[in-house]
Amino acid sequence: MVKALNDLDPGESGTVSEIRGGQGLIDRLNALGIIPGKKIKKIDSMLMRGPATIRVNRTKVAIGFGMASKIFIEVDKRT
Repeated sequence: MVKALNDLDPGESGTVSEIRGGQGLIDRLNALGIIPGKKIKKIDSMLMRGPATIRVNRTKVAIGFGMASKIFIEVDKRT
């Protein structure tokens, strides 16, 4: 199942499947290590339209609501 990063629940993880944005957004996310095929885990998010905190590699990164809405994740199956 593919979801936008905003739609993941805290604790859910998956693989980045697509980034729907311009080259500037793609370059910014690449600099943070967020690229298609990379495993990430959503740590926390603020209510409403606040930023989401994710773990990519071994680093925590805060992503704004607008950016997070353009990152699509193939969610890992729960066991």
